Amino acid sequence: MREKFIEFRNVSFRYGDEQPWVLENVSFEIYKDEWVAIIGHNGSGKSTIAKLMNGLLYPQEGEIIINGLPVNDQHVWEVRRQVGMVFQNPDNQFVGTTVQDDVAFGMENRGVPREEMTKRIGEVLKAVRMEDYLLTEPHRLSGGQKQRVAIASVLAINPNVLILDEATAMLDPRGRKEIMQTVADIQAKNEISLITITHDLQEVVQAERVIVMNAGKVWDEATPREIFTKKDELREIGLDVPFIALLADELKHNDVSIINEPLNHGELLEELWTLHSKM
Repeated sequence: MREKFIEFRNVSFRYGDEQPWVLENVSFEIYKDEWVAIIGHNGSGKSTIAKLMNGLLYPQEGEIIINGLPVNDQHVWEVRRQVGMVFQNPDNQFVGTTVQDDVAFGMENRGVPREEMTKRIGEVLKAVRMEDYLLTEPHRLSGGQKQRVAIASVLAINPNVLILDEATAMLDPRGRKEIMQTVADIQAKNEISLITITHDLQEVVQAERVIVMNAGKVWDEATPREIFTKKDELREIGLDVPFIALLADELKHNDVSIINEPLNHGELLEELWTLHSKM
């Protein structure tokens, strides 16, 4: 039985007493070492969920539990030690004059010994394939490289959960693909829960589970394959559908028997090859 790591229990939140609810009676669980994608249109409440997870915000109603600890003033620093976040714009997270300094910053604040710090800097920069940029000034990096360093800076403090809050939104398609491959590799090699928050359905296919937000509520919760079967419903709540899913639908409408919902080009080709071999 999998161990619960994050629990939202009937959580509601709004930015002011006279404002509408951004989240309303939201409940879900995320397990240890699980990769969960939280998706939804702009304003659906998904980024607010990220801020609630590490105590940047507190709910007006309900309770949030992180590894057995309630998220409140008493436990917020321990919660933040366990939950690392990477935001949309990496420039907002840089504090050091070099890549090395930036990765070291969080560890210095936590009193990590220098020898251990040096070791971790090397390990996390290698994990994000930025070990050759140790003394580079952050402003000289490309958008994708900056985001890699931001991820490394969070990994250096050994969080139990890594949250990417629209972390690829400012990147081109190649940069997005590279970052998603990087975090997939990190999640596979480390005992870490990964939460990717996005409105881009192309990014969620590698996740184990998807939580779909709409108008501040959990609209659905299922595997990516199950979510992508609901194409018309996804469009109705303002979400695009991946090209492969649309192509598979067109093939079905033209009497091509696609049995399993494909998540990528490889799976679609496998379906077509299986169908061809039976003919």
